[in-house]
Parts: sequence; structure tokens; C-alpha cells
Amino acid sequence: MERDVVDLLTRLVEIDSVNPSLVTGAAGEVAIAEFVAAWALEAGLRAEVVEETPGRPSVVVRSNRTGGGRTLLLCGHLDTVGVGGMTDPLTARVDGDRLYGRGAYDMKAGLAAALIACREADRAGITGEVVVAAASDEEHSSIGVQQVLQHLTADGAIVCEPTELTVVTAHKGFVWTEIEVFGKAAHGSRPHLGEDAILKTGPVLVALERLNDSLRGRAHPRLGPGTLHASLITGGREESTVPDLCVLTIERRTLPDETVADVERDVAELLASCEVRATSRTTLSREPFETDEGHAFVGVVTEAVAETLGRPAELAGASYWADSAFISAAGIPTVLFGPSGDGAHAEVEWVSLEGTVECARVLIATAKGFCR
Repeated sequence: MERDVVDLLTRLVEIDSVNPSLVTGAAGEVAIAEFVAAWALEAGLRAEVVEETPGRPSVVVRSNRTGGGRTLLLCGHLDTVGVGGMTDPLTARVDGDRLYGRGAYDMKAGLAAALIACREADRAGITGEVVVAAASDEEHSSIGVQQVLQHLTADGAIVCEPTELTVVTAHKGFVWTEIEVFGKAAHGSRPHLGEDAILKTGPVLVALERLNDSLRGRAHPRLGPGTLHASLITGGREESTVPDLCVLTIERRTLPDETVADVERDVAELLASCEVRATSRTTLSREPFETDEGHAFVGVVTEAVAETLGRPAELAGASYWADSAFISAAGIPTVLFGPSGDGAHAEVEWVSLEGTVECARVLIATAKGFCR
């Protein structure tokens, strides 16, 4: 089994699956989806390609149900971010325990572990079913998991993002807000006839910094405080003209009990306090995620970790957003669990081979304990 995990991970890393919504003209998920579906059929599993958005396929892989047991969903994504300045990003290079390559850590190792776990659970003849959702587009808009969830349900789910072999029960959401501050154009030699939109944005930035400081006063036990940062700013036409518009984009990372409406209210109140002519709008938002750590499904996963790895499971929160939020919102008890490594979205990316194998073993143990 160990050799199969490494071989499958190597094959996945060597398939270009850069998200075309991030990099114009990139390969996308077509080739890797075809490979995953073919691998599943060869392994004696069932495979269905879900492609409601043309050219952006996801794959649903299923074990062969032999009875009325429960269904475990294992979720991973097919796409990666761009390769940037990486050297040989599609060459899976092994150095000791580390396998290097784009997507090795984020998150083809977790996907490989999930697929092997599905195969091994099938061979073990579990009475329930293991389903692997190999989703497209997680790195951009998560269209894949949203479409896949229209075709399946489950009694519990594990998203196999890298978690350093901890059991993650919560992560933050995010809200992107675009703020437009308005001024009045005038010739630079006659500034008294205009209103400088860029200078008027200064008090807005100061107020945003105060808001960010205030967020530190309230922390989640696994996630810490919510945060806010200024992401983008543009304004002005040319050097000799007083700018009539400044556009600022901010990102607010939200805690599990915070909503988009909360963020929109905070921004509206902030702009009113700055006494500027401005508008704001939400351009994209994703809900936070949290599963009660006392839930029975969390107990099943932590028991599998303890039995397989010979140590108590560590519960944690994740710093990143993941497809787990959509799965949990669909009413499926969900945790994240995946291998260790480093370099997500960076020029040097690697995953632990031992950690990937350990992840697969835990997933297999969970399937055997849960799907009955």
C-alpha cells in the first residue's frame, strides 16, 4: 500500500492542473480528471465525471457498496495555483522523506491518500460506502465542490487538505469588500477646485487599522481573532490631475459566528464616521466552518488517528479557507485531516511521504470503523 500511495502521488504531481481562472490559458483539470477516473475504474471502483461547467470537470469515485452501512466522503481538489518561478514544477522529485513539485502539498498528497483509502476500504468489503470527491476549482471559486454536492450526500466527511496530521474542526471565512472613495477632478495647479480622493482615503485606512486592532479583543479558541487587511488600492489618472476616485479592496477573515452582514455593517459605519463620499460592496464571500468537537464523527476520526498513529489525536483550527465550509453547510459532519509538508503556493513546495502514507492509513481505519 505504501508504494502505491507514493506512485499515485507522483503521477498526480506530474499532471499539469493549474487553474485557468488564475492563469489565463492554463491546463485546468481535464487531463487530471481523466487520469483519476481511469485509475478508479482500473482499481475496481466506480467513477462519474461531473462537468456542469464545460472544461472544468470534477470526479466522484465510489467504492462498491455491499450493505446498508454509512457513507464516508473524502474530499480533495484537482487544481493547483500557478507555477511562478518554480524549477521543474511538474517533476516529482524525491529527497529523503520529501516529495517536491507543484501541488504535492496543496493538495495532491491528500487526494492520493483518499483514493488509496477508497480502494483499500473496497477491498476490505465494508458494508457502507467511501466516496472520493476530486473537485475542480478550489483555488478560485470552488465551483467543483458545489456541483459535486448536488450529486451526493454522506454521513460524515473528511477534507484531506494538509493539516500536519491534526484533526481540524474549524477555519475562518472571508469577505472581500471593494470601497470607492469619490473626489472631484481638477488641474494640479488649481487643487482648490478639486477634491483629492486619494488623500480622502487616508482617514479610511486609519479607521480600518483601528478596526483591525479592535478585532484582537475577541478570539476563537482554535482560530484566534478575526483579521482585516488592505489588499489592493488604485486611484488617479495622471500626475497633473487631482484624482476623483480611489478604489480600495479589503479582506476580512471572519470567525464562525460572524456573517457577511456583520462585515458590511462594520464597513458602512466606518465610512460614515470618516465623513467621506464613498460606497462599498461585497465582491466575494465564503462562510467560516466549525464542527462541534463533541460530535460523534469527530470521535470516530480521533479514535482512528490514535489507533493508527499510536498517539492521541491533536485537534486544531486551520488558518486557510477550504471546501469543508460548503460540505458542512450541506449538513454533513466534517473535519479536515491531511499530511504534513510546506510551501503551499510557494516556489518550493513539498510533502512528507511518510505523512502521506500515515494519512492514508488513518483514512482507511476511519472508513472501516465508520462505514458499517
